[in-house]
Amino acid sequence: MEMQINRYIQELLYQHECVTIPHFGAFLTRSFQAKVSAQGQFSPPRKEVNFNQLLTANDGVLAHYYAQKESVSYEQALRVIEKEVSSWKRRLQTQTLRFPGVGEIRLNSTRKIEFIPWGKVNYDLKAFGLHPFKRDPLMTNTTLKLMENSNKEDLMFTPEKKESSSKKSPVLRYAAIGIIGIALLSASYYFGDQYVTKERVLAQEQAQKQIEKNVQQASFDLGILDPINVNLTAAPKNIPLDQVYYSVIAGSFRSIENAEKKVSQLVGEGYPAALAEVNPDGLYRVAYGRYNSKKEAINMLYFLKYTLQEEAWYLEEK
Repeated sequence: MEMQINRYIQELLYQHECVTIPHFGAFLTRSFQAKVSAQGQFSPPRKEVNFNQLLTANDGVLAHYYAQKESVSYEQALRVIEKEVSSWKRRLQTQTLRFPGVGEIRLNSTRKIEFIPWGKVNYDLKAFGLHPFKRDPLMTNTTLKLMENSNKEDLMFTPEKKESSSKKSPVLRYAAIGIIGIALLSASYYFGDQYVTKERVLAQEQAQKQIEKNVQQASFDLGILDPINVNLTAAPKNIPLDQVYYSVIAGSFRSIENAEKKVSQLVGEGYPAALAEVNPDGLYRVAYGRYNSKKEAINMLYFLKYTLQEEAWYLEEK
């Protein structure tokens, strides 16, 4: 059971910046851009993992993912996670907790939680196929060899004119050596830069293909939907149409008067209630709340369904 939860935490870190373990803490990812050092060391983009023991409120992400993977209910998934967390807390008093691919958690000398990241797994999907490497310099010691040989014999002139030319134009000899050196430096910079650019483009193409493959594998087959005739009606003036809202719906009403009465009732109970978008059948939807953040809407939905036992459903308004 523990290995399954650890594996699901690792899988969720590829998709989310924060994975919260209820009543225990949260694993957070921090992004870093790709860079090339002055010494030619290339580092791909990456995400590093940290741990925050203060973030313990259940956001539903881990429990929902566990329930989906194990084909159990949301409540059963919560009970399994709570049981495992209790075991972790007991073991943490005397042992080090290891999360494969993520890191280790232990108590330091002052009995405070200390997190040591694994550091070997890159959770940035954009870096798929990319590995750190060092670009070897293309410039050789040819220039130095030419300068040494120039003190002994000038090979750029024919034997017949060698003696007279070496006496009359020593400046030309060093100028030619300088030109060769500059050409070598320019070539090394150009071809080195071309190599890094080519490798980066190839790696990004591979990463994009893998991301598209993952998205296709995660898609759901909804079958063939029957065509729906939609009657467009003017939306109530207090509902903007140019913004995405994530709403928790309390009910739908045929009459706008009844919908507004329901909104007033929910506002009186302390909810940030409002009218949502009208459904295709012309019914006026009343929302417990309309949020700009999907996470806030999901948290409200779980609170209503599993804590207050209220009837509610989630709607994404686009």
